[in-house]
Amino acid sequence: MPDLHMLETAIPVASLKLIVMDSAVRLGENVNNHLVTFRKNIKNLAKSDHAFKGYAADSYLLNATCYRFGSGEGKAMISESVRGADLFILTDVCNHSISYTMNGYTNYKSPDDHYQDLKRVIAAVNGKAHRINVIMPFLYEGRQFKRNCRESLDCAYAIEELNNMGVSNLITFDAHDPSIQNAAPLCGFDNFTPPYQFIRALLATEDHLLINKDHLVVISPDAGGLNRAIYFANVLGVNTGMFYKRRNYSQHPETDTAQGVKEFLGDSVDGKDVILIDDIIDTGSSILETARLLRAMNAKSVYICGTFGLFSQGLNLFDEAYEKCYFDKVVTTNLTYRIPELYERPYYVEADMSKFLASIIDFMNHDSSMSNVYTPTEKIQEFLARYNNRENSCEINE
Repeated sequence: MPDLHMLETAIPVASLKLIVMDSAVRLGENVNNHLVTFRKNIKNLAKSDHAFKGYAADSYLLNATCYRFGSGEGKAMISESVRGADLFILTDVCNHSISYTMNGYTNYKSPDDHYQDLKRVIAAVNGKAHRINVIMPFLYEGRQFKRNCRESLDCAYAIEELNNMGVSNLITFDAHDPSIQNAAPLCGFDNFTPPYQFIRALLATEDHLLINKDHLVVISPDAGGLNRAIYFANVLGVNTGMFYKRRNYSQHPETDTAQGVKEFLGDSVDGKDVILIDDIIDTGSSILETARLLRAMNAKSVYICGTFGLFSQGLNLFDEAYEKCYFDKVVTTNLTYRIPELYERPYYVEADMSKFLASIIDFMNHDSSMSNVYTPTEKIQEFLARYNNRENSCEINE
């Protein structure tokens, strides 16, 4: 958490309003509650200035709905005024539990449906709100960030489209490839990562871990996530490593279709605890295979951390791997929808991001430097110092 006292002398851009799409209701309510608490506790001159009426409010939520006709067509309806507001719109494009009726059949919203609803809301408030900011934790089509041959470039087109619709800032988390922001260079693009929340959540349940180079290592399951693992390892003060595919190009020397075998590059994990970190847990087959390999290398324990826990094929693979002791815990954030069964699993740990997200909104509404929010290195190290000294290690209020 950044230091909110830095906002005491800052002036808000405009009155704060938050639209939470139906895909992110639970997260949005928690974010709103934190914002209310922040504003009531902060000593800011805007609280007593009539020019900033509503600075400290009981709620910042603004009522908006996306109605569906029987044919499946839709429209957005905003039931309150947004004129002059600094508007933040929160959506979760991965929530597959939201349904609607089309021609008598029940359909569940896909990422495309959620993205279309987002555009409807933007169209409804455009020209009225002072500024429009979109919070899309899982970046829509973020895995289609580059084009090979005759492929669509969906993520880049979406960012450009939102910019053309009047979105000033796009806030996302752990983008699969942050360079995708180059698709709209004049649009604000903020990409945050959750290492601090991962550490707090993990150490709250595993209080026996020793955070040093002799006992812990951070591993990336592939070369693409190495930078993520390096940063995580650096703030923890431990070593890192990665798996990569050694490919045999003798049969296909000019293509990327050559078969590969996973190889490990890094220090020995023999007898050490391992944090296996990635951005997305989709089917889970790849990261569970990596966990199996780490166990075969005599890793003491394996903790899987993924920003987005999609579990698109259910939990059977994870249940089987857990029974075989391939891993000890799975930690994901609450930035996206998770299937209800996940909460019943003994291996699941949630890293709550709502307070962090509320602080991002608060800083952005004050036009304060986001560098105070981006890198929580000092916060992590302070937390680890208290943890290593076992001073209320897992009961630290932030």
